[in-house]
Amino acid sequence: MTKGVTLRQLLAFDEGGILQLLLAPAGRDVNVEGMIIGDEGPAHPHEGRIVLAAGPFHSGGAATASIREAARRGATAVIVRVDDAFPADAIAAAREAGIALLARADWTDWDDVATLLRSAAAYTEAGRGDRMADATAGGGLAALASVVAEFTGGSITIEDTQFRVLAHSATGPEADELRRSTILGGRVPDWRVEELRRSGLLRALWTSDDVIHRPADGGIPERLIVAIRSGREMLGSIWVAADGRSLTANAAKALSRAAEVAVPYLVQHRLRESCAVRREEHALRGLLGGHGDRSVHAWSLGLSSEASCAVVVAEHDGPYDALADRTLDVLAMQAASYRRTVRVLRESDRVLALLPVDGGNDREALGLARELDVLAASMPGGGTVWAGAGSVVPSPLLAAVSREEATLVVRVLRDREAAGRNPQRVRHGGVAEAGLTLDVLRVLDVVRPVWEKGCGPVHELIHTDLAAGGDLVRSISAYLDASGDIGRAARRLVLHPNTLRYRLRRARERFGVDLDDPDTRLIITLAVRLVGRF
Repeated sequence: MTKGVTLRQLLAFDEGGILQLLLAPAGRDVNVEGMIIGDEGPAHPHEGRIVLAAGPFHSGGAATASIREAARRGATAVIVRVDDAFPADAIAAAREAGIALLARADWTDWDDVATLLRSAAAYTEAGRGDRMADATAGGGLAALASVVAEFTGGSITIEDTQFRVLAHSATGPEADELRRSTILGGRVPDWRVEELRRSGLLRALWTSDDVIHRPADGGIPERLIVAIRSGREMLGSIWVAADGRSLTANAAKALSRAAEVAVPYLVQHRLRESCAVRREEHALRGLLGGHGDRSVHAWSLGLSSEASCAVVVAEHDGPYDALADRTLDVLAMQAASYRRTVRVLRESDRVLALLPVDGGNDREALGLARELDVLAASMPGGGTVWAGAGSVVPSPLLAAVSREEATLVVRVLRDREAAGRNPQRVRHGGVAEAGLTLDVLRVLDVVRPVWEKGCGPVHELIHTDLAAGGDLVRSISAYLDASGDIGRAARRLVLHPNTLRYRLRRARERFGVDLDDPDTRLIITLAVRLVGRF
């Protein structure tokens, strides 16, 4: 970071809301001369620097000690990650020590903070040093485009790596049709991008630090192009079009300088976009998981707290490989295109979609689940995907309820397939299709920790017999499923009824398990369900 950057300038640069100022006892115009990441030891000077206190503070004592130490060594500010309410003692210590205190947003990470600080310093430095930088300061990319047009004698577009136009100079009547369509559309037309790729110009642009000259070609005027880079990272490019007039003699030199001045502006643009995406992802994850301030999450996603919604979950059933990853990417895009208001969260082995619905119509969520099932089945090599739709809830603040149901529906579909009870191989469904099995799964999830901590005859029977192959447990499971009908259970097991009677008698004699006792039947039924269906 560079001398002369103030805390006020850092915060002004932070358009994405990465940092929140908690306290600034000495005001916002204190100088910031660099940063310290964590505890870098006594060899690294803290004078005038911001300390990134990596790791949350779980006690007022730890926070207070860290803040006082940073102040003692001359730091300007401390940035902390706050899990919950920040300790009042730590804020009081910062006020007493005269050191600024900032909090990092919980949806971001320390790399983002470091990038923000470096870029803010570069942004401030870009406003010093020469006429181009001085003329651009305070006006952003639009001012830079106008200044570069003056220096080069051409028409300017500044683009990001996705060929979107971030800024452009004034367009006169002599501008060619390609420039007009690019500016009006907000991006370079796809056909033009493909043409540039085939010609090799894009490869040259991505790999060269030099200004590239492209002669006039038919109706396309002479152009100069330069890449905008931060180190070796490609951020975008600046294009100069002659547009019926000659470029200045120093156009290439001016364009090269413009690429340097543009760096912090494009880093800021990238941070802004990245922050918006990550903030929405954090909010969606909070709503679907039922944690954090759900009202704030809904607001961040632009959702009314009174809008009915449902959640659809599509899970991949391993093995997980590149084809499976591609399948889920396609499903995520399909879900996002189902309706403009759908919010999609892509995780490692599944896709979750929050779907606002009108009038509590649960058929819409089931329709999306069906579409995802059909699409996944049509993709060769993509593996098996299960899609479950939760019920409609009256508010996105209750989305976690619908998400839990959708996840349980997926489990029901998988269990039915494993048990051979899915002859039509239906891999999507909703709460109605799952029926009472949803409540059974909820009960089993609650009972599981009790079973795992327990002991007694049923535990001994289950663990001992499973270790020996599970014939006895399998026989008991069939007997219970047949409601005590020996003949029906034996037919299911392809056994003689007397063989089944012998096995049940062994359970009583060896383990003391009485299947005529209703409590025993309840415990062993739950146990068999918990260890796996037979």
